[in-house]
Amino acid sequence: MLRNYLKIALRNLAKHKVNTGINIAGLAIGMACCLLIVMYVSDELSYDQHWPNGERVYRMALERKYPGRSTKYALIPPSYAQSVKKEIPEIEQVTRVFSAGTNAPVLVKLGDRTIEEKNFMVVDSTFFQVFQTPLLHGQPNQVLSRPNTVVLTESTAKRLFGQTNPIGKMLEIVQGPKLEVTGICADPSHNSHVAFNFLSSTRGFPQAEQVNHIGFSAYTYLLLRPNTQPDVVEAKLPKVVEKYASGEVERTFGVSYRDYIKAGNGYFYFLQPLPSIHLDSHLEAELQPNGSRSLVSIFSIIAAFVLLIACINFMNLATARSSERAREVGIRKSLGSTTQQLAAQFLTESVLLSLFSLVVATLLVASLLTPFNTIASKSLTLTSLVRWETLPLLLGGAVVVGLLAGSYPAGVLSAFEPIKVLKGKFSSTRQGHLLRNGLVVFQFAISVLLIVSTIVVFSQLNFIQRKELGFTKESVIKLKGAFSLANHTEAFKEEVAKLSGVTGVGGTTNTPGEEGFFGITFRKNGENESVTGKGCVVDEQYLQTMQMSMLAGRPFSRQFDDSLSVILNEEAARQIGLTDPIGKQITSPDNFVQPNGQPVTYTVVGIVRNFHFGSLHQHIGPLFVLNDRLFKKVDNQLVVRVRTDEPEALVSQIERIWKRYLPDQPFHYSYLATDWSDLYKSEQVAQRIFGLFAMLAIFIACMGLLGLAMYVIRLRTKEIGVRKVLGASIPSLVALLSKDFLKLVFIAIVIAAPIAWYIMRQWLQDFAYKIDMEWWMFAVAGLLAVGIALLTVSFQSIKAALMNPVKSLRSE
Repeated sequence: MLRNYLKIALRNLAKHKVNTGINIAGLAIGMACCLLIVMYVSDELSYDQHWPNGERVYRMALERKYPGRSTKYALIPPSYAQSVKKEIPEIEQVTRVFSAGTNAPVLVKLGDRTIEEKNFMVVDSTFFQVFQTPLLHGQPNQVLSRPNTVVLTESTAKRLFGQTNPIGKMLEIVQGPKLEVTGICADPSHNSHVAFNFLSSTRGFPQAEQVNHIGFSAYTYLLLRPNTQPDVVEAKLPKVVEKYASGEVERTFGVSYRDYIKAGNGYFYFLQPLPSIHLDSHLEAELQPNGSRSLVSIFSIIAAFVLLIACINFMNLATARSSERAREVGIRKSLGSTTQQLAAQFLTESVLLSLFSLVVATLLVASLLTPFNTIASKSLTLTSLVRWETLPLLLGGAVVVGLLAGSYPAGVLSAFEPIKVLKGKFSSTRQGHLLRNGLVVFQFAISVLLIVSTIVVFSQLNFIQRKELGFTKESVIKLKGAFSLANHTEAFKEEVAKLSGVTGVGGTTNTPGEEGFFGITFRKNGENESVTGKGCVVDEQYLQTMQMSMLAGRPFSRQFDDSLSVILNEEAARQIGLTDPIGKQITSPDNFVQPNGQPVTYTVVGIVRNFHFGSLHQHIGPLFVLNDRLFKKVDNQLVVRVRTDEPEALVSQIERIWKRYLPDQPFHYSYLATDWSDLYKSEQVAQRIFGLFAMLAIFIACMGLLGLAMYVIRLRTKEIGVRKVLGASIPSLVALLSKDFLKLVFIAIVIAAPIAWYIMRQWLQDFAYKIDMEWWMFAVAGLLAVGIALLTVSFQSIKAALMNPVKSLRSE
């Protein structure tokens, strides 16, 4: 029986080549969209799922309470690792990670070669007990047990040493220690937020060995004992904090721990499951940029909707041919075929179409994967989709899609009454008419929703790019790794400043948009209440080079000794309570800004207008700006403002000066405007994907609308002929046939608009500074949908209106 079904199905599909081609194209495009999004979503959901015992690993994170506000940090004080291990028996093991960032460059010297490497981390000797990466050489408990030792990944070892065994070899870190290679581990999976090429020991690392329960510098991971609930551990953390942090708080801030808490301060630690960090954690100082679970959810819904639209499109096209197949059904039933047999026949055809569509969809995915990776900022490969393990899922999914898409047409066609259809009395039921119209409304509602989403995301990104930031990001070149200039920093800056086309050169620890603005606390002299904000160190030319404006006072100047001067932004002055701040004195208890290890008074010399030193996801917080004289005039990076139409030529000149001072160190630069734009990569990905799938959804929906138009016009052939004989004009007939379809599109717009408004309103909540959704966004989406639908329907309407009425009436 099945063989007979397949034979007849293949004959029918071959006989109606155009209709078969349209059906396969619609389903294949829908499947290809779905497969691409499934690959994207699967990759996002796979982060940190591969670690053995990963379900027992948690990151210890912090919510730092300040008077009137709070901030959540991924970094915590380094001493808590051993404190919680000692005090909480449910913790089996702990390990810490110190990192300047996965993309922070490290210069490695091998003989006469200087090589720039990334993903350098300093970790505890317990790292391999928590993150159980296979070791190819060395023992997990020993490889990092001694100071100045390092473990390389397999690919890093081959890159640096070729086929030579590197165990026992020495690596020299420029401006750092010499490290002995004691182990080689397997390359970590790409889908982990803990990405590394080098793992150096914390033994002998000053930042790791000092006692510190209030300064943030370590990523701390806990391996809980089997069957331990994380809330049990979390409940014990407050007592550990009070026991170990209270003394340091009193010594640092000059108040008792209880008074410190009463003033609105506090340290509230919580645990984050390792597998959820990539999608759910959006804290300050993340180890690397994370993904977004809401974006994954939205894309998953889009994939389901696009595939559903393709199935609806198939249904509409199938029912459009129902009048053609009605007589076939009548003859089959008169010869003894049952309703179940006919339904099985039609379902076989739809499943075959779905399987053919899967083949075409796979080819489409293969051809579109490269541009999709560019759009989504991914490195997906076809092998992740087409594997022996996934083949049954793909085939099973295609069968399900075929059954879903073919269920309604099969039910309709197999239910025809043979006597009526053989007499030519075939007609559509009211229920069928309403269902088909409802499907078209659903298709266009999804399309309008995607169009509105694309417009809102584009408008928000455009707003971000155009918003006044408090500085001018255009025409600024960032020079990275400038700390290596050391004593030559000032000489280098002077030479660059003399170049034609350079209008300013400034030095700083961090430029706006970077994560590295350090935490710092100040209080007014004579008061105990402190304000904690962000800090940066700049030279005398930085504020002017960035075109930041002063609200009061002056910027740093070489005419003064500003080593103990400080500049505040407006928010810092407001929070610290300085109404007439110039000349006022404030004190920081933080060790790293105390030249002699004792609290030192700083004088406020200026108030800079608020500028966005973080992304527009965050409100502007208090910022304290220190002078680099306190740090021996050495800057982490330099900013160069240029006035030229050919910045690359100027960059070449700057590089030549760089090579004179640092011949062995790579020269790295970027444009501040580009780096600022990169802060919104996930939003740019969302915009591109929304736009792409909105276009595809409309295309598929139009195919469904075309099918419905063909079906309805075929039913109204006699009516069109009569109207034409009675004198109806072609424009009036086109308008008559088109208006019913346009009503469906208008209904879709009415349904989609409030849903799109709600969804995008929720998305905009992630931004501290955002647009207001306006009526024109919905109007544009509606006009696009109406215009495209009108173009789709008008072709069939004009064709029907031009038909000879004699033929129309004779055909009836």
